[in-house]
Amino acid sequence: MEPTVFLPFASSLLSFVFALFLLDQWLERRRPYQLIWTLGMVWYGIAAGTEFLGGASGWSEPLYRAWYLTGAVWVAGWLGLGTMYLLAKTRFGYGAAIAVLLAGVFTFLTWRRYDYPDSGNWPYVYLLVAVVAAAAIGVVTYRQGRWAHVAGALIVVGSLVSIPMVLLAPLAAPGYSLDPATGIPNGELFPGYVRLLTPFFNITGGFALVFGALYSTAVAVRRRDFTSRVPATILLAIGGFVPSLTGSLSRFGMTEAFFVGELLGVLFLFAGFLVSIEVFREFRVPFTKVVLYTRRGAA
Repeated sequence: MEPTVFLPFASSLLSFVFALFLLDQWLERRRPYQLIWTLGMVWYGIAAGTEFLGGASGWSEPLYRAWYLTGAVWVAGWLGLGTMYLLAKTRFGYGAAIAVLLAGVFTFLTWRRYDYPDSGNWPYVYLLVAVVAAAAIGVVTYRQGRWAHVAGALIVVGSLVSIPMVLLAPLAAPGYSLDPATGIPNGELFPGYVRLLTPFFNITGGFALVFGALYSTAVAVRRRDFTSRVPATILLAIGGFVPSLTGSLSRFGMTEAFFVGELLGVLFLFAGFLVSIEVFREFRVPFTKVVLYTRRGAA
């Protein structure tokens, strides 16, 4: 099996397995971040699945649009939102506000750098939304309110708006676009206002994952808690950073590491969540009472 087929297949399979464990944990404990992460890993699995199907049997325009919507747009945003809800009762809202603000700034700078055609006034809209949302998150955090709900509204509404934008957008040419050297899909056929969704969602989610991991590590060090939290947060930071890095390199034409980064990302994320006492206190076969492992001291 070719690497362009095997690697996304492995990423997709592992993502769906991970999603099952997360869904099982949510059904047991009803923590919002578990359900959000479940959705994030479903998007991850679908996106990698489209890459597997495209590499194995050939791409099509519907497959291409599904890949862009779930993978290029949704995955990072939803995984980052899960981290925000995990830390919803802390002052991490300031970190979330910075992540959203950076997303708006980088989206605007991306448009200025590459001058995507058919962008219209959308770059200004993205920047305005980011500034308003970041300010709202910061204010609610200062008032010790439920700042994660503000971030959640941003990601949910943005995801709903992105559906018709991606599925109905006119493509520059019929079909799909792949890197001729590696066969990696890219978004070059989409108009600029759609392509700018990618940095907006990815930077918001990617920075939330990394900042959240660093924040949790700092809290653990201050409390001298060197059990599962520190290695877990380090693994989470790596899992968020690696696919973000290879995805960013792909935007500049360096696509060779894209599928490897995608697989490494889900591996590190899965490992980080598994060792985190905040997420998995009990490890069992999903949807059964068969307990494989109970963490010492777990409630």
